[in-house]
Amino acid sequence: MARSLKKGPYINEKVFRKVEKLNEAGSHSPIKTWARACTIIPEFVGHTFEVHNGKIFVRIFVTEDMVGHRLGEFAPTRAFRQHTTGTKAQRARGL
Repeated sequence: MARSLKKGPYINEKVFRKVEKLNEAGSHSPIKTWARACTIIPEFVGHTFEVHNGKIFVRIFVTEDMVGHRLGEFAPTRAFRQHTTGTKAQRARGL
């Protein structure tokens, strides 16, 4: 469900302050965060975030196309392990 337009996008204050601090310093060092629900705003473009996916920190470089999305959308929490064609599946098909 979308957030109300009256409230505006959810932006984590700590993350926003870190980005402002880096902009003032002219630095682009990675920002480590657990705030997956934080909405990407235009000020984040050009910065690298390390978003926690429950196990590791996934490095994400923010581009213009990502504005409006959430940080968590780019750090998948589940690893797809490929569909198998084992003997069980072959027996079910009658092979």
